[in-house]
Amino acid sequence: MVWKPHVTVAAIIEREQRFLLVEEETTDGIKLNQPAGHLEEGEDLLAAARREVFEETAWRFEPEHLVGIQLWRRTPESPSFLRLCFSGSCHSHEPELALDVGIIATHWLTREEILSAPQRLRSPLVALCVDEYLKGARYPLSLIQSLLDLNHV
Repeated sequence: MVWKPHVTVAAIIEREQRFLLVEEETTDGIKLNQPAGHLEEGEDLLAAARREVFEETAWRFEPEHLVGIQLWRRTPESPSFLRLCFSGSCHSHEPELALDVGIIATHWLTREEILSAPQRLRSPLVALCVDEYLKGARYPLSLIQSLLDLNHV
């Protein structure tokens, strides 16, 4: 069997020193996370980030920078995740839309509110990405190249 990590995307969205997080149902109880989810077949990474933010928050998201790439595993028995975290801005909120299955609510929280209950975070990547963003981590989206469905000459 070939080992493969789960590829996920996440979004750091900040307004007036508050970050958009989702409160979601998980196998470990109710947790807080950035809008995030799995890359789907045939989808590029930026499209995945836009889609996940919209499905989980009803906000239209436009990625502007790559904040970081993390490889994470909770325990040796747990699956591994390769997570690309983007920052950007939101526009066109559609609050009448139903949020993705498992999403209870969205919250705009300060860094201090996020870190006040680390046991409520979906993973350590939530705080790590906020801190990297606040330290100024911003990499150009040109680092991301999608070469899907190219015809070979």
